[in-house]
Amino acid sequence: MIVCGVELTGSDAVVCLLNLDQGQFSLPECKVRKVSLKKNHTREDLQQFQTDFTALMTEYGVSKVMIKERMPKGKFAGGAISFKMEATIQLIADPGLDVVLLTPALIKSTLAAKPLPVDFSETGLKAFQETAFVVAYVGHMVKG
Repeated sequence: MIVCGVELTGSDAVVCLLNLDQGQFSLPECKVRKVSLKKNHTREDLQQFQTDFTALMTEYGVSKVMIKERMPKGKFAGGAISFKMEATIQLIADPGLDVVLLTPALIKSTLAAKPLPVDFSETGLKAFQETAFVVAYVGHMVKG
């Protein structure tokens, strides 16, 4: 099963695909590292973002999208635009695509119980994709 880990930063959804097949992890080759929302944030821009994101998930056969949830307030609060992007992804009308939010606490506890099997530096991914990679891994490890 291919899971897409997502970290929302600014106007970008940083993505990382991670496949788990018969207990073996692999990183499918993906030409896209992030999907961006245009700066105006109009209704049409949000619809285009949703279309682009959906097309990417369909192209790579992704069955589950795991998004690192941002806090609504406090030191690590997410920005308004990232909440729009999160909602846009959650509202994708593809019945074959499951979208799940992962809290930072769940990510931390899952990593404590089941540490990453490989050091991130060995993955060949870009540094800015590390959180998306971790979210994809945790997405495979949690039930549901």
